[in-house]
Amino acid sequence: MQQLSFYFPDKTMWQSFVCAMVAAVTLQAVNPFRTGKLVLYEVRYLSQWHAFELVPFALLGVIGGLYGGLFIKLNMLVAKYRKTLRIFQNPIVEVAIIAVITAVINFPNKFMRAQFPELVATLFAECSELKDERLGLCGTAPSAVVGFNLLAAAGLGFILTSVTFGLRIPAGIILPSMAIGALCGRTMGMFVRNFQQTFPALIIFSACPPDVRCVTAGTYAIIGAASALAGATRMTVSIVVIMFELTGALNYVLPIMISVMISKWVGDAFGKQGIYESWIDFHGYPFLDNRDDKQVPDIAAAQVMTRIEDLVVLHSTGHSIGSLDRLLKTYALRGFPVITNSREGFLLGYISRTELAFALESARSAPRSLPPTAEAFFAHQPLADTDTTLDLRPWMDQTPITLSAKSSLQLAADMFLKLGLRYLLFCEKGVLKGLLTKKDIIFILNRAGERRMGTGSGIYRAERTAQSEQETGLMFGDVDVPDDG
Repeated sequence: MQQLSFYFPDKTMWQSFVCAMVAAVTLQAVNPFRTGKLVLYEVRYLSQWHAFELVPFALLGVIGGLYGGLFIKLNMLVAKYRKTLRIFQNPIVEVAIIAVITAVINFPNKFMRAQFPELVATLFAECSELKDERLGLCGTAPSAVVGFNLLAAAGLGFILTSVTFGLRIPAGIILPSMAIGALCGRTMGMFVRNFQQTFPALIIFSACPPDVRCVTAGTYAIIGAASALAGATRMTVSIVVIMFELTGALNYVLPIMISVMISKWVGDAFGKQGIYESWIDFHGYPFLDNRDDKQVPDIAAAQVMTRIEDLVVLHSTGHSIGSLDRLLKTYALRGFPVITNSREGFLLGYISRTELAFALESARSAPRSLPPTAEAFFAHQPLADTDTTLDLRPWMDQTPITLSAKSSLQLAADMFLKLGLRYLLFCEKGVLKGLLTKKDIIFILNRAGERRMGTGSGIYRAERTAQSEQETGLMFGDVDVPDDG
């Protein structure tokens, strides 16, 4: 729910909950990994956290925010540079080259040789719970050597994740970020534990009972993983829930909450967008985020909408299968408003490009096999022969969402945000006056902070139309934007 960009109905939330419950019961019954555990990285910590540990927990939040902010910046720079290299235009070659480089760099460090699930599970656990400790985390090596290897692995992971995230392979950011944060957190936990054991008489350690291990290094790994994940994604509540569901460490929910909030604040200093929103912007996808605090200009929607004179509209009659096919080849549009005729202009509906193309292809194929000269229409024709003509009304949205042309732009923007619309039609007494697309709204919101709106001057409409002809074609409706556009 935290990542959704528009309204999420309660019914869907309840259905999602039931689905998740059935999945959890099935997992518990099948037990595919023969561990008997329902959570992925279940841990059991015997000791509680102490007040003095809030300082290193907060410091881990700062480190997580710095990681998230710097990772997003570096990853975006790599993505832009990658597009300019011809050798990386082939996805197979690109993945193969980076895989070889990653293997060569990672092999000398034993923490980087491990798979991420194994590494995270080892970092979260206490040494007494590790039965097969192959990474040497709790071996006889000095703590300084282990800490150096942990930090080196975190640095390598940061650089390599910045390069590899965005490759055309099915890989995500959650486990890499958790692993990097856990490496830093475990190092912090080892430092705090050694410091407490070296100076047990300090007043800040007065709450620690004698002859009992006071600091649990594994908890620092969990908090570091949560803060790094929050810094990269800018999620808060969901990260806390994910972490204590993954580990079962309910006693540490408060420290996780503190580190996640600090991580988000520090990360927001580099930019409000998380890694997912940054990639959406990088690809130019039409995405409206309900968390954006951009101000909508206080104007009428009629001042910025694409007027009917500039739209490609379809009349209810006068078409053939061949003429509509030529229309689709001429205009790379996602859909077309349908009106009665150019004189009256009454809105009859809206037909998408996909539906229109499918209807035409079906009519040309067997068993109908209509010729290109066959009549096609969008309105009731009482004298038409259904065997030799094509009625497109079943493929048309006859009740598209409309607003009065006098409505405010704020109301139109709210409808796009809360209903997840791709387009919105404006009418006056049933007559089509214009159209707004999601890309129009995004363009207006982006430009609203850069220049003041002219009262009734149509400055946005003129500027958007000029830019649309060169870049996005917004004057013709909701258009697929090519990558080089």
